[in-house]
Amino acid sequence: MSARPSRGEVGRSLARQLPLLIGLVVLWMCLWNQFTVLAFVTGVAVALLVTRVFFLPPVELSGRFNVWFALVFLGHFVLDLVRASVQVAWQAVRPRGVDSNAIVAVQLHTRSDFIMTLVAEAISLVPGSLVVEADRERSILYLHALAVEDADGVAAVRANVLVVEERLARVLGSADDLRRIAAGTPAASEVHDPVAPSSSSEGGPS
Repeated sequence: MSARPSRGEVGRSLARQLPLLIGLVVLWMCLWNQFTVLAFVTGVAVALLVTRVFFLPPVELSGRFNVWFALVFLGHFVLDLVRASVQVAWQAVRPRGVDSNAIVAVQLHTRSDFIMTLVAEAISLVPGSLVVEADRERSILYLHALAVEDADGVAAVRANVLVVEERLARVLGSADDLRRIAAGTPAASEVHDPVAPSSSSEGGPS
């Protein structure tokens, strides 16, 4: 039989889950549009039930947040959003349309689930790219990208994702994340090669 967790382990587990519990309680009260004692108590009960029934591994945070690099990330993100919107709009109306696409595997440097999730969200919010799968064990993102015609296009997609990872790591990554990115050390030693670009006329994303 496994040993029962100590008080210290229980306390650390609750501390890690506290931000999630608070967020769920606030969301519950906002959904009901009631900020009363009853809404708070029921929100706590629902939050505890959700975290017990739908168990997720704890999200480890680095404990740091750089305001300057957060502003830098937001500035670049807005520029990327505008640029990609114009490019996708042009590809949609031009006579030949979008004649190629690819599924690209991108090996990240970070081992942080939190940063990996933020990278996936940031990439998916930019038109023309969408994360279709994430390999949490090896920190690999698989994304569908438009207008990727050759190996250079695949390399450009991968480089863009790694730039986003670096920007987010500078905002809230750990010292280990920054060290691995600076050294170019991947989170996993083996990476699947990206699927070769294929013609969109062959039927949907490939």
